[in-house]
Amino acid sequence: MFDNLSDKLQRVFKNLRGEGKLTTQNMEAALREIRVALLEADVHFKVVKQLIEGIKEKAMGQEVLSALSPTQQVIKIVHDELVKILGTHTARLRFANEPPTVIMIVGLQGSGKTTSTGKLARYLTKEGKRPLLVSVDVYRPAARKQLSVIARDTKHPIYEGAEDETKPVDLARSARREAIQTGRDILLVDTAGRLHIDEDLMTELQELKNLLNPTEILFVADAMTGQDAVKSADEFHKRLGITGVILTKMDGDARGGAALSIRTVTQQPLKFVGVGEKFDALEPFHPDRVANRILGMGDVLSLIEKVEQNIDQRKAEEMQRKIIENEFTLEDFRDQIKQLRKLGPLESLLGMMPQLGPLKDLKNVKVDEKEITRIVAIIDSMTRQERDNHMIINGARRRRIAKGSGTSVQEVNNLLKQYAQARKMMKSFSTGSFLGKRLGKMKLPPMFGGFGAQ
Repeated sequence: MFDNLSDKLQRVFKNLRGEGKLTTQNMEAALREIRVALLEADVHFKVVKQLIEGIKEKAMGQEVLSALSPTQQVIKIVHDELVKILGTHTARLRFANEPPTVIMIVGLQGSGKTTSTGKLARYLTKEGKRPLLVSVDVYRPAARKQLSVIARDTKHPIYEGAEDETKPVDLARSARREAIQTGRDILLVDTAGRLHIDEDLMTELQELKNLLNPTEILFVADAMTGQDAVKSADEFHKRLGITGVILTKMDGDARGGAALSIRTVTQQPLKFVGVGEKFDALEPFHPDRVANRILGMGDVLSLIEKVEQNIDQRKAEEMQRKIIENEFTLEDFRDQIKQLRKLGPLESLLGMMPQLGPLKDLKNVKVDEKEITRIVAIIDSMTRQERDNHMIINGARRRRIAKGSGTSVQEVNNLLKQYAQARKMMKSFSTGSFLGKRLGKMKLPPMFGGFGAQ
């Protein structure tokens, strides 16, 4: 997420540091580089202009140019201007005073609208809500079937509709009645999409809006389509009055232009981003955290939230103790890997860490999930004694472990080497650096061993 833009901005700041002192000339040069970086990231030209003007106004003042650490001040200014562009605060969903709250999900065909409906249902359930799903796409039977499958997989109720309900408004009316009768406080309405915006689509959506009086109309856009997503969102807003945006496939969008542009163009907030294929891969959009990630500062707060939701804190504290006291075994190593896999793709987790100090190269780490599976298999093939004391694993034991796990002796050797490195690194994080101490206080599990990394 934002990798390309982040790399280019980091180079700009590095060049500024190399100057020793800021001048009008080198600041102008930096602003030109920032402008190019933003345009190459597919940020809307109006947004680029607004952002550059905001940075220039604050950064070219005498106070910054004469400061003892001017580059740090420039980074802060860029951060603040990014947050302003992105939305200054996290936009929450609004709920009706009287249930059910109706949320219309709209967007073009292929944007991830139906999948996002299922993800949003999962998210709302975790928040203590009771959603009911309905698809009003009467034109594509496959679309309604898809939502039925998603509802089944996520264990959410769905209103399927009667045989004579062939119009979107009929399905929507009955679904709302069903929500009231069954005590559901949220009605998620997955609407029909088109390959392009047309009058028939907008007329239909307007009829649904008039009938349901939805509290939220969320536009789903594919981040990979860049400015096309921004243009579509703007057109939907002009015709329908959207209240927020769900941006999908953010995990695959290295440029980030849509995320940086869509709020300014539509004047409506980004509320969620899709960061993976799994149904729990939907996250609230936090402007300040996104700005941090763009500037290489990481997103430790989101990482902590993931950990708190998925990791047993008592086990994490026990693991912390073992690391400090040098009691961290291969069995603990295996258990940590299993715990971390609950948090989602490891590359995504590494991307949340600050790209500085000992962690500066984490963004370049490529994690092979198959390799991680092999590592678990190798450790499973060890005896309890071997897992507790890796020093006893001689050549004969390595051959037996390799045979038992369906791997090679070389792979067993690599694992033991990676384990030793991980053990050493995690101990340094727990007891050494300032950053390590901060992470330790947050009770994050050990996660930086390079296992499965290339």
